[in-house]
Amino acid sequence: MKTKNLWAVIPAHNEEKNIRKTVEKTLDYVDKVAVVDDGSKDNTAKLAERAGAVVLRHMVNLGKGAALKTGCDYAFSRGATHVVALDADAQHNPDDIPRFSEKLGNYDLIFSYRKSSRQMPAVLRFGNWIISEIASLLYNVDLKDTQSGFRAFSRETYKKIRWSASDYSMESEMISRAGKQKLKYTQIPIETIYSDKYKGTTVIDGVKIVLNMLWWKLFNGNK
Repeated sequence: MKTKNLWAVIPAHNEEKNIRKTVEKTLDYVDKVAVVDDGSKDNTAKLAERAGAVVLRHMVNLGKGAALKTGCDYAFSRGATHVVALDADAQHNPDDIPRFSEKLGNYDLIFSYRKSSRQMPAVLRFGNWIISEIASLLYNVDLKDTQSGFRAFSRETYKKIRWSASDYSMESEMISRAGKQKLKYTQIPIETIYSDKYKGTTVIDGVKIVLNMLWWKLFNGNK
């Protein structure tokens, strides 16, 4: 059963291998899918359109944060009341969307966490733990997995958490804004799926995220 006026927003960069199946499965659970083609050099946009998505295009690669913001701005301006954000690379299973939907009426923001798995590289597990501890210390937001991008939120919540970061830092910026705004949140477990081990946050990304979180806290860099 679909939640009324629920859109999915999927940032995508060179995802022709996975995008069609991801869009088709996602459409089983939402009213519309907006794919933001973030400067892809392959057939991502064409295949997403064929699968039934609304496709928005960045002429150059601006980053996941920029792409997700473009998609959310568009969805909410076109009547969406809620958005679920998921990745294009098949790391997120659209069959989990109803589990987000059933909680949208009770929470401002629904996070997800990847179940413990040896598929996740040790360096990523450690980095995620560090970022989670910092998020708890600085913003009083206790999450098991700060970097899982599978999330859902309402139009009103989006106005409060709309981020500035164009890269992977947006996921932590969203957390910092949620903490400052004292939003009501929950988290649900999802399966750990790694179809491409070279994608996602790197060690350098992790360092930038930590520095940004400190900056936002010390200098009130986001509101």
